[in-house]
Amino acid sequence: MPAIHHVALICFDYARSKAFYSETLGFRIVREVYRAERDSWKLDLEVSPGVSLELFSFPSPPSRPSRPEAQGLRHLAFAVPDIDAVIATLTARGVACEPVRVDEYTGRRFTFFADPDDLPIELYEQ
Repeated sequence: MPAIHHVALICFDYARSKAFYSETLGFRIVREVYRAERDSWKLDLEVSPGVSLELFSFPSPPSRPSRPEAQGLRHLAFAVPDIDAVIATLTARGVACEPVRVDEYTGRRFTFFADPDDLPIELYEQ
């Protein structure tokens, strides 16, 4: 059965996104490579064992329509054991989260916030 290995994101401001994902969210940096032929950075971050997030920078990437319901990746969702604790940590680090909602089918709590490129990110309490 297939499993998710990684998710790749192209960011507008590489330094800002690198800081957000590694410092604000706390993902561990595994590898960072500058690819001169593409004038592009690639950053591998460990989200959880066996699952990575790749950040790419490219010169002048086009904007991505993300709301309200644009075609393509809708959002990233991260499982968390205690949504209130994670929201408190993010709030202390300057990240605004939406009010917590409850999934009507599973009864689980969730919320959303945005990354530096306005990509919606969901926290889903396990």
